Amino acid sequence: MKTHKLTLPLNSETILSLSPGDKVLLSGTLYTARDKAHRRLVELIQQNKPLPFTLSETAIFYCGPSPIPPGKVCGAIGPTTSSRMDAYTPTLLEHGLKVMIGKGERSYSVQAAIKQHQALYLVATGGVAAYLSKHVTKFELFLWPELGAEAIYKMEVVDFPCYVSN
Repeated sequence: MKTHKLTLPLNSETILSLSPGDKVLLSGTLYTARDKAHRRLVELIQQNKPLPFTLSETAIFYCGPSPIPPGKVCGAIGPTTSSRMDAYTPTLLEHGLKVMIGKGERSYSVQAAIKQHQALYLVATGGVAAYLSKHVTKFELFLWPELGAEAIYKMEVVDFPCYVSN
């Protein structure tokens, strides 16, 4: 197992150099998104409307952040079960998504789509949400506040720890 310090955006060459089990310390801009936000992103694509961010230049973190405690940059940010996004993932990959972070296994069709589009699925350890939040330097509501914890948040991370799955 190797450890890689990587900064977003990632290119295909970097992605292809990684192996399952490798540790990645990821820095750059991430967007949180869960089921409802994924559905809305896919609806924008189906309506030929622009997406609110460039998929190829960032990563989507399957996360529903907890409220921000006083004096903290963000609340706990534990990963959400990734298979809940499987229905939407192939469409987002077709439109440029390169990096996803979550927990758990992906369906066979999503694994195939990840490989086809030279993308990367990283897993973040569940149960350490408070620890993960220590790697966040900036955190802000980005889109669809009416979705509450399922809204999209923009976050800047430094050495955010995760592991290569697919």
